[in-house]
Amino acid sequence: MKAHDTVPKIPRLKTLLSSFRFVRDPLPLLQENVKAYGTTYRLFMGGLFPAIFTQDPGLIRHVLQKNHKNYIKSPAHFDRLAHFLGRGLLTTDGDQWLKQRRLIQPGFSKQRIANLIPNMVDEIDQHIEVLKNEAKTGPIDIYDSMLNLTFNVIARAIFSQSIPKEELTLLSRHITQLQEFVVRQIRQPFLNPLFSLNGTLKRHEKIRDINNDLTLGYIKARKQEQDTKDDLLQMLLDARYEGTNEPMPPKQIKDEVTILFVAGHDTSANALAWFWHLLGKHPLVEKKIRAEIKVLNGSVPTMADLPKFPYTLAALEETMRLYPPAWVTDRQALEDDEYQGLIIPKGTYMITYFYGLHHNDEYWPNPEEFQPERFLPPMKKAHQPYTYLPFGGGPRLCIGNHFALLEMQLVVIRMLQHFKLTPIGEKEIPAFPLVTLRPKTAVWMQLTPLD
Repeated sequence: MKAHDTVPKIPRLKTLLSSFRFVRDPLPLLQENVKAYGTTYRLFMGGLFPAIFTQDPGLIRHVLQKNHKNYIKSPAHFDRLAHFLGRGLLTTDGDQWLKQRRLIQPGFSKQRIANLIPNMVDEIDQHIEVLKNEAKTGPIDIYDSMLNLTFNVIARAIFSQSIPKEELTLLSRHITQLQEFVVRQIRQPFLNPLFSLNGTLKRHEKIRDINNDLTLGYIKARKQEQDTKDDLLQMLLDARYEGTNEPMPPKQIKDEVTILFVAGHDTSANALAWFWHLLGKHPLVEKKIRAEIKVLNGSVPTMADLPKFPYTLAALEETMRLYPPAWVTDRQALEDDEYQGLIIPKGTYMITYFYGLHHNDEYWPNPEEFQPERFLPPMKKAHQPYTYLPFGGGPRLCIGNHFALLEMQLVVIRMLQHFKLTPIGEKEIPAFPLVTLRPKTAVWMQLTPLD
C-alpha cells in the first residue's frame, strides 16, 4: 500500500461528470479506473463525498473486520435504502443492529434451515411443473423464472403458505423499482432535490407504502391464527429481547420481513441465472454435476445428502466469484484511521469493490475463466483471506448466506433431475449492477424435460 500522499486521486469534477456514465454502466468505468489509478485511490462519491475506493483485500479486511467498529454503513447509501425498506438488519448499525442480530440469528441455525427444506422443495417442484408446460411453447427467460421461483421460496419460508401470484408479482416488481430508484439516488445525489420537487420521490414512497401494507396484512393475519408455524415469521413473532423479554414491535417485524424478502430472493435469483448461463457454455462442468447427483436416482435431496455434492457447490461458488451478488459496498469512518500509511480521515467513505477483487489475476489465475475446481479442497483452503466475498465479510456477513446456498443447491439439483437446459444464442450477457449484480438482459434457454 502506498503512503497516503501518493495514493492517486480523481478530481471532483471528473467524478461528477462521470456520474451519468456510472449510473448507466458502472463496471467498465470502475475497471478502467483500476487500470489507470491502481487498486486503491481517492475520489468524490457522487461528485460530493470524499471517498477511498479499494479492492485491496487487506484494506477491505481492516474496514469490514479488524477495525469494523470505526466504520458504519454509509448514510449516503443505507439511509436511502432504509427509507424504502425500513430499518432492519441490512440497514441499521451499532447497538440497534447488534440487538436485532442476536435476536434473529437463531432463526438461521442449520436446524431451523433444515426444517424449511420440505416447503422449499415443494415450491421448487411446483415451479418445475409450471416450467414443463411453459417449455412446450418455446424458450424461457431463466432469469425471470429464477426471480419468480426464489420469491416464492422466500415467501414460503417466511409465511409457510403460498401468497397469491398477483401479490407476489406486485411485490417483486415494486422491489425492483425501488432498488433502481435508490441506486440512482446514491450514484447521483445532486439530483435528490429535483426528485423531491418533480414528484419522483413521492411516487416511489407510494410504492413502498403499498408493499408495507401487504406485508403488515400478513403479519396481522398470522397473529390472529391459533396454530403456530415453523417458519421465519413465527421465529420473529416468538423472539424475545434479552433482559426485557419483550417481543419485537409489529413495525420492526415488518421491516425485518421486508429485508428478508429483498435479500432472500434477489441475490439467489441473480446467482442462479448466472449459473445457468455459465453452465450452458460449459458442458463438461454440467457433465460432472450430473454424474455427481446421479446417486440420488431422481429422489429429493435431504440436508444429509448435500455434502455428497462438493462439485455442485463449487460450481455455484465459482459463479458467485465471477458474478458476486454483493458486488460492492461502502462504509463511513467514524474517526480518523490509518492503514499501512494510508490516512483515512473521519467521515471518509470507504468503497470496497468485491467484483474487482474477484476478477483480480493476483489472487485468481485466469480470473475470467469459469473453473469450479478453485472451490474444491485443498484449493479452497489456499485462498487468501478476504479475496472472496460474495456475501460480504466481517460481523456484517449476510445472515442468510447458508439459507441461500442451501436453496441454490436444491434448485440446481432438482432442475437438472428434470431438464436439459440449452442456451439460446452465443452472446455474452452483460451485468447490470443495482444493489445486487443481475443480468442486464433476458437469459433465454430451451428447457427439454427428461421425464
